[in-house]
Amino acid sequence: MANPYPPLTDTPALTPLLLRGALLSPFKRPRSDAEFPRTRLVLPGVRVDLAKLAAYERVCGFATGDDALPITYPHVLGFPLAMRLMSCRAFPLPLLGLVHTSVEITRHAAVPATGDHELTVYVDELAPHRRGTEATVTTEMRVGGESGGAGRVVWESRSTYLARHHRADARASEEREAGEVREARKPLPTLAEWRLAEDVGRRYGAASGDRNPIHLSPLTARLFGFPRAIAHGMWTAARCLAAHGTPESAYVRAEFRAPVLLPGVVEYAAEGGRFHLRSGERTHVDGLVRPLPL
Repeated sequence: MANPYPPLTDTPALTPLLLRGALLSPFKRPRSDAEFPRTRLVLPGVRVDLAKLAAYERVCGFATGDDALPITYPHVLGFPLAMRLMSCRAFPLPLLGLVHTSVEITRHAAVPATGDHELTVYVDELAPHRRGTEATVTTEMRVGGESGGAGRVVWESRSTYLARHHRADARASEEREAGEVREARKPLPTLAEWRLAEDVGRRYGAASGDRNPIHLSPLTARLFGFPRAIAHGMWTAARCLAAHGTPESAYVRAEFRAPVLLPGVVEYAAEGGRFHLRSGERTHVDGLVRPLPL
């Protein structure tokens, strides 16, 4: 079915979207049965800024100069479109306090760093969560649409964002989710210890464009209840995947369990297709990498 919404002509600027979302947040009352925007934002002709890509690769630990994009980089390209949807008046969850809880990525083929790409981003669903309401945002990247066709999907992701609020029926899903957490936290062998500098959030923010104040400094993080700045969830996932490695065609899932305070020391643990980022007994990221059939 053809998309009824006209394509965008340029990448939205993130800072005005953050400000708009912050101003609208106090007027929103989240609930899982709320209506949400069905708009599909499409941005054709996306070209990768190779200097920004190199900065991203350096801060996340990926090899620089590869012909293909790191598996997490299309998320960076699509994030401004996601923010445009989540900061609009029709989106029912407040942007302030919204927590990125998980990301699933399916890479069907290597994505070239050069050439034109097309991004499509939309809100897929709202769902009840024992701590509130989660929104799922889907991002798709296509290549090969030069002849007027839609092109083929080479990369897609589903990110969940949680708005915390009281739910009277929260107990129903509590036992199931607790079981999933226990299963996910089976210990994995530690392969490396990483000492994270205080400026990781600022460096990642400069490379990705995501300059959320909770990541930039202790002062701005304290305004939102954190004792120090915290690392971006997508930085922690990317750093783990850079260490783990991914097949050309792969499915990746990362669940963000607890924030990583900066500066700090964390352990990277992995075995087979699973990986963890943890400090002591606390798991920050629980991840999975699985090859896809060619």
